[in-house]
Amino acid sequence: MTTKPKGMGLGIALGAALGIVLGVVAGHMGLWLGIGVAIGIAIGGTLRRTKCATCEAKQNQELRARS
Repeated sequence: MTTKPKGMGLGIALGAALGIVLGVVAGHMGLWLGIGVAIGIAIGGTLRRTKCATCEAKQNQELRARS
């Protein structure tokens, strides 16, 4: 059984937490929560693109075999 990466959910959760903190400090909860979630989606997309060491090694082997 394989596990799926949880980068997107983690990014959204971190962004929402950041947005809540900034919203409480600045007094504009809705605005900062939205900005935080948007930043979290970007972070989650970045985390999702990272590959495990095994996947990267396999890809490097395939590239070497082609050249």
